[in-house]
Amino acid sequence: MSSAAEQEAVAGKRAADEARPSVVVNGARRAAPPPTVPAWPGTPVPLGARFRTGPGQVAGTNFALWAGGAEAVELCLFDGPGPGARESRVRLTELTHEIWHGFVPGVLPGQRYGYRVHGRWDPWTGARWNPAKLLLDPYARAVDGDFALPPQVYGHVRDWPEQRVADTVRDERDSAPFVPKGVVVHDGGPDDEWTYDRRPKTPWADSVIYELHVRGFTKRHPGIPEELRGTYAGLAHPAAVEHLTRLGVTAVELLPVHQFAHESHLLERGLRNYWGYNSVGYFAPHAAYAASGTTGEQVGEFRRMVRALHAAGIEVILDVVYNHTAEAGELGPTLSLKGIDNRGYYRLQSDARRYADYTGCGNTLHVVQPHVLRLITDSLRYWVTEMGVDGFRFDLAAALARSMHDVDMLSPFLAVIAQDPVLRRVKLIAEPWDVGSGGYQVGAFPPLWTEWNDRYRGAVRDFWRHALPDVREMGYRLSGSSDLYAWGGRRPYASVNFVTAHDGFTLRDLVSYERKHNEANGEGNRDGSDDNRSWNCGTEGETDDAAVGALRRRQLRNLMTTLLLSTGVPMLVAGDEMGRTQRGSNNAYCQDNEISWVDWSLLEDPEWRPLFELTSRLLALRHRHPVLRRRAFFSGRPHSADGLRDLAWFTARGTEMTERDWYSPAATLGMYLSGRDIPGRDERGEAICDDSFLAVLHAGAAPAEFVLPGPPWAERYEVLVDTGREDQASEPGTAHPAGAPVTVPARTVLLLRAG
Repeated sequence: MSSAAEQEAVAGKRAADEARPSVVVNGARRAAPPPTVPAWPGTPVPLGARFRTGPGQVAGTNFALWAGGAEAVELCLFDGPGPGARESRVRLTELTHEIWHGFVPGVLPGQRYGYRVHGRWDPWTGARWNPAKLLLDPYARAVDGDFALPPQVYGHVRDWPEQRVADTVRDERDSAPFVPKGVVVHDGGPDDEWTYDRRPKTPWADSVIYELHVRGFTKRHPGIPEELRGTYAGLAHPAAVEHLTRLGVTAVELLPVHQFAHESHLLERGLRNYWGYNSVGYFAPHAAYAASGTTGEQVGEFRRMVRALHAAGIEVILDVVYNHTAEAGELGPTLSLKGIDNRGYYRLQSDARRYADYTGCGNTLHVVQPHVLRLITDSLRYWVTEMGVDGFRFDLAAALARSMHDVDMLSPFLAVIAQDPVLRRVKLIAEPWDVGSGGYQVGAFPPLWTEWNDRYRGAVRDFWRHALPDVREMGYRLSGSSDLYAWGGRRPYASVNFVTAHDGFTLRDLVSYERKHNEANGEGNRDGSDDNRSWNCGTEGETDDAAVGALRRRQLRNLMTTLLLSTGVPMLVAGDEMGRTQRGSNNAYCQDNEISWVDWSLLEDPEWRPLFELTSRLLALRHRHPVLRRRAFFSGRPHSADGLRDLAWFTARGTEMTERDWYSPAATLGMYLSGRDIPGRDERGEAICDDSFLAVLHAGAAPAEFVLPGPPWAERYEVLVDTGREDQASEPGTAHPAGAPVTVPARTVLLLRAG
């Protein structure tokens, strides 16, 4: 927070204090304490602030907060926005099963509020109660204001001279002027009626995920009104929706939209947390993405966005961060859970002053605790039933699956999800790792779950830079990763295939940079992964060299084509379909600017438009052909008397791969997909039959001859996709007889229809 902003906040609070009645204490005149408001008993459920009609048909709001070890809880009501708002306090005297609750008559939707929780201050045992700190309700449905993070918002004295024990000295300064407030939201009305919202309910096998950032996707879009850019309303705008439908994706996966805070080290450098993996409000849509207002209006705006996407046949998946919060470790701020019950909400080390950190972010939620598990599952159900979303991608999901210490696929979190009648019906995607010991769990999550498959990412990147020691890994990844997922009833769509994600190089940067360039983050280029598996095609960064540019565009076409022809669920990243660049940054988490925002001018650039055309055409092809969207793993066994199998692999000689061939670092690989007798039935119970295809992937630096397999595989082949061509506006349409050699240009994918 800037010193000017801090001074303004202090001045606003001083003015508010001076406006209050004063009292004389020990000869000195001081502002009177905040007025108190009486509360009725209310009810302990539901948790949070719920506007309703109380006894005698009196309108008001019921407040309920779990604070297990607390000695007292005060509800704080604010009469307006900003640091000068007048505060009234309500002592919650009712305590039921560790839930403090009360009904306050006359409190209406739009009311700003927070909590002060009293208890022991003993960081050595994990107790960090500090009533000087205003705390955000974990169940707040809307949040007004932003976290500034000056010293006053820390429960400890941040600038204590002896830094070694600074976190053990309690800071008595009031944090209320510097933190946002929860907002009471009206639960009734037309925005809660989902009767007319038709969820697409796209089957997993038919899904294509498009990862995007609400702000970054819409901020520079010329077809969206300027006042809506960067907002939920902007994403709901027809211009944004039209791009998604024209491209052919079935779901958007939104980077975090839970209310989040910016880290102090970023604010001190004039930066902000752009990605949003720093949650502090699990029920509240991030207020900064709302065009309509922040006193509850953001809730309705988010719902309208979901409805607009559903109307276009597009599902909404949220990237959620339940593994840690913005309160960081023992040196972090006190914003919510840390001040409500630090020991109850967070995993602590045997030295309870310190936090167990399986996330790399300073803290880890203690999900085995029933009240923490309840917070997470209540939040998930809320976003499904009241906000309309269709699924979730769980950041660092292995941290949620830990029991006491180890990752446990029978953990309480996974068990609760599996039996929940709401959550077991939605799309569940795990990022199947965390940073703790034993945290890498790719392929280990149980049925119901799909996973980000980073082994797919690594294999495809290595193949196209010709760095795979052998082609076995590529064969598994192209055909659905049966080595990882063919157990326990899981299917090929358990694998979410991706080449790029928000974290790392964009697709264009993957073929333009061999080294990360994160200098703009102000961390000495030490942040971000050094394992990029990228190839710059001979020149680092942007270049005017026409030959290098042509090679890079060809590599982009190869990577995109490989992704969309692979068995499993493909995930694209917003802007990759038109060559978006982050100028070599592979960790743009704090770059809320043109480095991260989608550049829509690329869509009209003749250099990059063909990549969009190819991507759209491949997605249409995938939609038309069920053989590219298989719901069961390939068997590799003959399905008819002529020996035709559902999957076959070929060398450049036109012969089937042998065991020896799989262990060679081959640059050329042929994959035959049979459309005959695809497992399963269509919606009418009919057998599913389709065309058969041969995909030839050649990563070599020189052209190669590939002999097209003869009968029973095919009599002839028609070329549908040739990534060696710059112009992707139409299909090549070239036909070749079976048994004939075809010349495959250097670094090219050919997709041929077998006839």
